[in-house]
Amino acid sequence: MGISKKQSNVIENADARWNLLTGAVRSGKTHASLLLLPKRLKELPDGRRAIIGKTETTIMRNILDPLRDMLGDKYVGEIQGRKREVEIFGKRFYCIGANDARAEKKLRGAGFQYVLADEVTVWPKEFFNMLKSRLDKKNSIFDGTCNPEGPYHWLKSEMLDRQDELDIFHQKFTIDDNPFLSDEFVRQLKKEYQGVWHDRYIKGLWVLAEGLVYDMFDTDKHVIKSLPEEVSIRRSWVGVDYGTSNATAFVLIGYGSDGNLYIIDEYKHEGSSQKQSQTDSEYSQDLFRWLGNELPKWIAIDPSAKSFRLEVWRQRDKHPAFKNVVKANNEVLEGIRKVSSLLSTERLYILDRCEHIKKEMTLYSWDSKAQEKGEDKPIKKYDHLMDAIRYAVSVIPSSIIDSLLVA
Repeated sequence: MGISKKQSNVIENADARWNLLTGAVRSGKTHASLLLLPKRLKELPDGRRAIIGKTETTIMRNILDPLRDMLGDKYVGEIQGRKREVEIFGKRFYCIGANDARAEKKLRGAGFQYVLADEVTVWPKEFFNMLKSRLDKKNSIFDGTCNPEGPYHWLKSEMLDRQDELDIFHQKFTIDDNPFLSDEFVRQLKKEYQGVWHDRYIKGLWVLAEGLVYDMFDTDKHVIKSLPEEVSIRRSWVGVDYGTSNATAFVLIGYGSDGNLYIIDEYKHEGSSQKQSQTDSEYSQDLFRWLGNELPKWIAIDPSAKSFRLEVWRQRDKHPAFKNVVKANNEVLEGIRKVSSLLSTERLYILDRCEHIKKEMTLYSWDSKAQEKGEDKPIKKYDHLMDAIRYAVSVIPSSIIDSLLVA
C-alpha cells in the first residue's frame, strides 16, 4: 500500500510532544500513526511504552491487527500476562484500556517515554489529564488518533485550540485524503453518514450534534402500512427498555427476505404513577403475550434491568425465546450511528402501527446543555422506544448490518 500526501506529511513532521491526527473515518490517520512506530523505536531512548485505546479489544482491532498485516506475526506479538504486555519489534508495550474514569488509576506511578493512542476523544478527561503527568521522560512523545466530536469537547478546547501555546503537531484528515479507497466505497460511505455524522466522519469537522437525533427520518420514506407481499421475515430480534417509574418498551425488528430491516411491532407501558407500575413478573407476562409465536434470535434487555432479565430467564420454560435473553449493549452513540445509517440508506422501515415509535422519532433530540460540556447526549425524554431500537440493533450480527450499508 502506498502513502498519501497527508500521511507523508505526518511521517516527516510529526515530532512534537503531542502529535494528534484527527478527522474522517477511513481517511488514513490510523495508518499514518502506525507508520510512525518504527521511527519512534529507532529515535527514542528506551523507556516504558504504552498502547492506549478504549478497551483491549479495540487495541487489538485498531492497532495490533493492522500492524500484523503490515509487519507480519514475527514482529508483532499477542497481548499476554497479568500486565497485558505485547512485543513489537522485540520492544515491550503495555496495553491499557481507557474505558471509564476509573482507568486513570492504571497510570499512577508509571512514567512513559512513548504512547501510541487510539480513539482519544472517547477517553475520560480524567484519564487524559493523568497521562499528561506520566509523559515525564526527556523527549516523551504521544501519537494519537481520533474522530472529531463536538466543538466543546475537552480535546479540542484544551489541546487543539491551544496549538500556538503547546508543543502540538496536528494533522486533519478528510475522507478524500485517502486516495486508496475506491470511488464507489467513498460514495456509499458519504451516503451512509448524514447530518452531524457526515460533517464529523466524512469532512472531519468538530461540529455540534443539535436538534433532532434522527433528522433524516421521513414518514413518507420510512413508514409503511404493512410488509410488502413478497417479503418474508427470515430472522428477528427484540430490544427491551425497562423502567419502574418510567415507561417500559419492547421493539421487534425483523430481517426481510428482500435484505431490509423492518420494525414490526412495539409495546409501551407507562409506569409514571404507582397505580400504573408493574412488577417484573407482570412485565414478563406482557412480553410472553406480546411475542406470541414469534421466536427472536435474541431478546436484548436494558443493561440496568438485571432483575427483569433474571425474571425472564426464570420463565424460559413458558416461551422458547426466553432462553435467548442477553444484556443489551448501551453504547448510545454507536447505536445511534447505526440506526442513523440504516435510515439514511433507507434500509430500515417502520410499520405504521408503531405509533409510539413514529412519535418519538420526531421528538428525540440532542441535549444542548450537555453539548456545552463537550458531551453528545440525547435528552432523556421521548427515548424509551428509541433505546429499545438501539438495543435490538446492537444484537443484529455485524455481517447483516454491513451488508445492508454497502448494498
